[in-house]
Amino acid sequence: MTLPQRINGVLRRIPAWPIYIIGPVPGLWVFWLALNNRLGPDPLQVLEHSLGERALQFIILTLLITPILRLTRVSLLKFRRSLGVVAFIYVLGHLLTWVILDQQLSLAAIWTEIVKRPYITIGMVGFLAMVPLAVTSNNLSVRRLGPALWRRIHKLAYLAAFAGAAHYLLLVKAWPTEPIVYAAIVVSLLAIRAWWAFSRRAR
Repeated sequence: MTLPQRINGVLRRIPAWPIYIIGPVPGLWVFWLALNNRLGPDPLQVLEHSLGERALQFIILTLLITPILRLTRVSLLKFRRSLGVVAFIYVLGHLLTWVILDQQLSLAAIWTEIVKRPYITIGMVGFLAMVPLAVTSNNLSVRRLGPALWRRIHKLAYLAAFAGAAHYLLLVKAWPTEPIVYAAIVVSLLAIRAWWAFSRRAR
């Protein structure tokens, strides 16, 4: 038995459901710190950025699963759905923090910001791309839509990842390391997938 086969044997015995519980914990912790005024002079901004960054981290984790499988034969596919759902939870938390706490539910102000600021426009595109992913992340949707259509819908994950990385990169006024690193990782992962798709068509 090869090493990947041994690892896959161990992974098969590990359930995916704890991710739904453990994954949101860091976000809840930051929210608790914000409620207790322990995030510095601008807790709202720290909360927004923390939830958005965590969302991008989980999106990247979902994108890593296929390259890991193809390069190492270690299968983490059973965890992809739960990671994706947790990513959407963080994106939704990030958006609701901005809509409710920052913009005070003012539809006029929200619309003005979306139209005026490119990074918010791109962020909304990423959120809208993730909605059908979250809605169809269940076995019932796979059966009703069919595997082929379901897979096409879930290619929106690439758009969501690119939009999330671009949103973060354009959000910052300076050029700190974190958004650049995240953007580089996302672009690299999408480029790898594009190359694989091109190679399949060229055969």
